[in-house]
Amino acid sequence: MQAISPSSPLVSFIPIRRRITRFAPNKLFVHCIYRSDSVYFPNGVGSSRADWQSSCAILASKVAAQEQPTDKSGEDYVNDGSTDHVAAINGHKTSMDLDLVPLNKDSSDDGNSNNNKLMKPLTITDLSPAPMHGSHLRVAYQGVPGAYSEAAAERAYPNCEAIPCDQFEVAFQAVELWIADRAVLPIENSLGGSIHRNYDLLLRHRLHIVGEVQLPVHHCLLALPGVRKEYITRVISHPQALAQCELTLTKLGLNAAREAVDDTAGAAEYIATNNLRDTAAIASARAAELYGLQILADGIHDDSNNVTRFVMLAREPIIPRTDRPFKTSIVFAHEQGTSVLFKVLSAFAFRNISLTKIESRPRRSCPIRLVDNANIGTAKHFEYMFYVDFEASMADVRAQNALAEVQEFTSFLRLLGSYPLDMTLGAHQAEISKTHQ
Repeated sequence: MQAISPSSPLVSFIPIRRRITRFAPNKLFVHCIYRSDSVYFPNGVGSSRADWQSSCAILASKVAAQEQPTDKSGEDYVNDGSTDHVAAINGHKTSMDLDLVPLNKDSSDDGNSNNNKLMKPLTITDLSPAPMHGSHLRVAYQGVPGAYSEAAAERAYPNCEAIPCDQFEVAFQAVELWIADRAVLPIENSLGGSIHRNYDLLLRHRLHIVGEVQLPVHHCLLALPGVRKEYITRVISHPQALAQCELTLTKLGLNAAREAVDDTAGAAEYIATNNLRDTAAIASARAAELYGLQILADGIHDDSNNVTRFVMLAREPIIPRTDRPFKTSIVFAHEQGTSVLFKVLSAFAFRNISLTKIESRPRRSCPIRLVDNANIGTAKHFEYMFYVDFEASMADVRAQNALAEVQEFTSFLRLLGSYPLDMTLGAHQAEISKTHQ
């Protein structure tokens, strides 16, 4: 599959067929990721699927040959502890030598102590081709280079290959279709509240939350080089960024119209691409560096405690642990509406489990519930899905028992993920404060 350039947003992709293997107990399986087209792996075995299968067959034949007695006569065996090189299997030639290290059972009779050294066992890395996606993780995020989501992705996975996506939905699908290994997406902001779109997508897709990262937001007012503040007639940015800087923009004396766009870094890119000398953008300092803009005003957010929480998504969940603080996210619903909420909360309170968040979203499949009562007639109520975060690992017996009790009260319960808490926010804020003193 053709590599995707990280410099342009990911819009479309090609589905990849996934192989499913059922595992039997007490058996060892060696898996291989292959491609149907011819690819050269410098450190791998073979250049095609047929070549890879041939190499495996040759390796198996060599193992079988070494296990047979050395005194066997024939053209296929040499009485020196090794076997002849098999050139081809089923008409396919191999691209590298697969000679095994002979096991000398009589090495104890040799007076040289160097011959008694143990050989390194053959591992799966010796047989598998090189990774198709490189040695670093490919992390999808929404926006263009310079966005806060890109900074969150690099903080969550240092040295990753960040893949920009034009929509949140595309980032979810990129992970599901194996185009990306992870996705880092915003879930809530300390000033703007929850990002409801991503809550809905968490329920629609089958990805798992495997971590979180909290990123302090530092807004700057950007414009083309040489442009002065009094020349600005329009300020563009993400709607939340405009709202978070409204008071500061007024204090700066900017009599400019506010215009919302998809993301902050996209606003900076738009100004640079179209050479707009009457327009400013609210974005990060990195966006100014990437798109050649100057910073007219630094730190223009109204509240310095502006933090966005991002979740890290993967195709498979992680194994919960109890040796460090964990957080668990669930979503549930009940046919009787909100009357069950008290029972659910009591299941956590009884076990002294702290809740960090409760978010309700209308049920799209059944948004309205009719209630018939002989005294008051027919009433209409909204049906809700409840998203809950609590501070406990699913490896903790308290959390297991709490969810077992919650399941008795609810008609729908889904575990979104159990993942480590982000404990680095305090250090990041101290570093930012020191930088701007």
